[in-house]
Amino acid sequence: MSLTHSPEIHAKLIERVPAVTGRGLPEWFDALDKGPSLLRCSDRSNWLADEYELPHWYAQAIVTEYERRRRNRSIPAPRRDGT
Repeated sequence: MSLTHSPEIHAKLIERVPAVTGRGLPEWFDALDKGPSLLRCSDRSNWLADEYELPHWYAQAIVTEYERRRRNRSIPAPRRDGT
């Protein structure tokens, strides 16, 4: 997944998502979870933008953040007992 915005721009877009869209990130992540099973990030951001009439740069930032957080959730923490 390529990030077309700089990390600074991405952070600013994510910070403004609730004010611009009227929904917080958890609501957008839920919409992505319930939406169609599209494999490519660009397809998901296009779907999100079209379905919810979002500017594409916000849809792309939401999908990118969703993927970042999903990757972090899916990595199990090492267990202390060594197993």
